[in-house]
Amino acid sequence: MTETTPGWLAEDELELVRARMPILYVEAVPVRVADSGEVTSVGLLLRIGPDGNVSRTLVSGRVLHHERVRDALLRHLEKDLGPVALPRVPASLQPFTVAEYFPTQGVTPYHDPRQHAVSLAYIVPVAGDCQPRQDALDLVWFSPEDAVSAAMQNEMPGGHGALLKQALAHAGLGL
Repeated sequence: MTETTPGWLAEDELELVRARMPILYVEAVPVRVADSGEVTSVGLLLRIGPDGNVSRTLVSGRVLHHERVRDALLRHLEKDLGPVALPRVPASLQPFTVAEYFPTQGVTPYHDPRQHAVSLAYIVPVAGDCQPRQDALDLVWFSPEDAVSAAMQNEMPGGHGALLKQALAHAGLGL
């Protein structure tokens, strides 16, 4: 069945596009911050992948055709964290980094066996109550130190651990 929502492709159409061109994504590192603006905790999603493996991930997803980056970021934050997460998307949409995912391992620290993807990555303070939805099983808040521990890094596939370390360094935490 073909998806009728504007901006979506049928699964076979998406596979064809993924095989021929990079796909644009947004990624968000949800954080809790103190009144001073210092990051006090990092939210990591618990998901079961298509291969059945359980892993920790960040909020992420595609930008749809004719969708603004800000709207895509908000859509994925609500989809993964729930409608009352109260994310504070930055006024300036300059990402802290651009992550390039390749189907070939070792080109960059980021790997996605399905495709070549370009992802705009943001740190997003979250003030509300988070209730994971869609394919996220749970959201757990970790201290920044615990989030970048070796054990946690092993639970984050595709380079999300490296992206998380970059985010915390960008936020001024030299861990």
